[in-house]
Amino acid sequence: MMLHNGSGLTTSHERPASWRGKRLRIFVSEAEAWQGRPLYRAILEAAQRHQIAGATVLRGIEGFGPDHHLASERLPDIADNLPLLIELVDSEEQIGRFLPVLQSMVRHGLITVTPVTIVALSTWQEWPR
Repeated sequence: MMLHNGSGLTTSHERPASWRGKRLRIFVSEAEAWQGRPLYRAILEAAQRHQIAGATVLRGIEGFGPDHHLASERLPDIADNLPLLIELVDSEEQIGRFLPVLQSMVRHGLITVTPVTIVALSTWQEWPR
């Protein structure tokens, strides 16, 4: 069977060489909370419940939001509210279903959605979902 891999090339392998997906990036501060627990943890738990393919939380060393208040690990008095970046990756359909859940949770932050090409999957049995 011939398959289109998203790069203009085709392959006769059983699995496509790449898949179209979406990446959600959520920019929040680590002090943000959701129902009494850290927002980042609540987002990860919600992503697991919705069977999102992958999620990562990254802690920034410095940054600012719309109010332009600098948070930095260089300044110990404000190092307890550093920026966090939460990335989620899955199929376009899964991200589309999860986005309204996420929007209800993030009150102060930024959410971006970017198309991605997923080129390596070693453990998922069925893709895309």
